[in-house]
Amino acid sequence: MSTPRNRTIKVDYMARVEGEGALYVKMKGDRVEDVQLKIFEPPRLFEAFLRGRTFSEAPDITARICGICPIAYQMSAIHAMERALGVEVHPMVRLLRRLFYCGEWIESHGLHVFMLHAPDFLGYPDAIALARDHKETVEMGLRLKKAGNQIVTLLGGREIHPISAAVGGFHRVPSRAELEPLREELKWALDASIATTKLVSTFECISFEPDYEFVALCHPTEYPLNEGRIVSNRGLDISVDEYEDHFQERHVKHSNALQSFHRGFGSYLVGPLSRFNLNFDKLPEVAQQVARDCRLTPPVRNPFRSIGVRAVELVFACHEALRILDAYEPPPEPRVKVRPRSSIGRAATEAPRGILYHRYELDEHGLIVTAKIVPPTSQNQPRIEDDLRELMPGLVAESDAEITLRAEQAVRNYDPCISCATHFLKLNLDRT
Repeated sequence: MSTPRNRTIKVDYMARVEGEGALYVKMKGDRVEDVQLKIFEPPRLFEAFLRGRTFSEAPDITARICGICPIAYQMSAIHAMERALGVEVHPMVRLLRRLFYCGEWIESHGLHVFMLHAPDFLGYPDAIALARDHKETVEMGLRLKKAGNQIVTLLGGREIHPISAAVGGFHRVPSRAELEPLREELKWALDASIATTKLVSTFECISFEPDYEFVALCHPTEYPLNEGRIVSNRGLDISVDEYEDHFQERHVKHSNALQSFHRGFGSYLVGPLSRFNLNFDKLPEVAQQVARDCRLTPPVRNPFRSIGVRAVELVFACHEALRILDAYEPPPEPRVKVRPRSSIGRAATEAPRGILYHRYELDEHGLIVTAKIVPPTSQNQPRIEDDLRELMPGLVAESDAEITLRAEQAVRNYDPCISCATHFLKLNLDRT
């Protein structure tokens, strides 16, 4: 172990984040002088790719941005286009879109809880090592993820980068008979998600409660997925059309990802903790009850307990999917006709990791003039750095290994989707 005042810690490969990034922490004594979450993947230029394409191409193009949450990108693009073009969809199409989104939440939260985050709490380097001692737990996680993927495949045409969602509806909608085989597996998944919440609630968490500004969508009657106003615990309550009046992206030298700030407030938090704290009363009773049983009631401010909140959202997603199966009847047509016009459309939906904002300007032919996409990770990136600034002073006396573990955990609390490609994080801790 090196001395506590002058050391550098490197994590050359961290396989439980999604993408390429590095973390730099500089400390002088017990004071943190600098924290940088460096995202060094090359810019992917999707906003530029979209310019000149037709409005109808946006869902399929944006679905390629992420292999874990393609539906979030599709739905945000579709809702923005429909707002621009004045499209109203059939209520059953709206239900199908919620079911589609539930599938993504189930597979994404299942992946994160069991494969990426649980090993931290149980003392394993990865899910493979975890499976040697806890085979049934890992198998339950894999089966939960598969249940979500089955929904995505049925509604989207394929498991990865689905192709059925369209502006105005779907290219094809299923019959009730086609959806029925999902029921038994979702009943199992609901029970498994309740068991998951009880399991992860036993995980030991360090004491750490930052003063977050929680930001999430809020719908009058539903736990938010596709629609709602943008609200916060500090008085924000705006329509999605006002998003850019209140939130600003900035370029920072150490990252290829833009960082988003709430004007006049600074960093903020999006994702499960924010949704849960701002919308607890919209959860179904079964999800509320398991949260109470596990001592997870608002406000939950400790980000290390976000694994429990994600598990509660698994309960919600499975319950909501079953509710939709009961209520669904095929709409008269898979999608409504859409006429192009010169306009601007904005929309935000709740990706598994938080608010995903899209804005498009169209010309009179329906061609995209400009596009703006703000993913959850760029919104959370400044808040991740703030968490590390607050966390590190309490760890100065710990070993290199303990500081490294806690720093990695602090990043993984956010399930950051840096990209859907190589997984790589370097941690440099510079003490002087």
